[in-house]
Amino acid sequence: MYATKHVVTIAVAADGSGTGYTPVVNGRVLAISYIKPTSGGYADTVDFDITTEDSAVVIWDEDNVTASKAVFPRAGTHTTAGVAAVYAAAGEPVLDHIPIANERIKISVANGGTSGTGTFHVIVG
Repeated sequence: MYATKHVVTIAVAADGSGTGYTPVVNGRVLAISYIKPTSGGYADTVDFDITTEDSAVVIWDEDNVTASKAVFPRAGTHTTAGVAAVYAAAGEPVLDHIPIANERIKISVANGGTSGTGTFHVIVG
């Protein structure tokens, strides 16, 4: 499998918000890493809302992130009848990679403090 890494650095405005985008991507989201700098980073109350730009598919949505972190997002799958696919024994959802076709990934930051920056590494394969 061929994977690409996109690095997005976002500075927040005085209201604690900021937005950044990857280039247009095609493939499955394999991982997203948030890299908090040793100084000048977001406040420990920072919230992330990472989606596909056009279709608004949620990739990562987390509040009050306090440190660098890597996530490996997956989404629930569905049967051909449109209902959630689950493992029969435990009733747990069946998860799979999140596919993206010809759109950017939008990274929205909120509650990041009055200044600061953070960097995101997005791996798509």
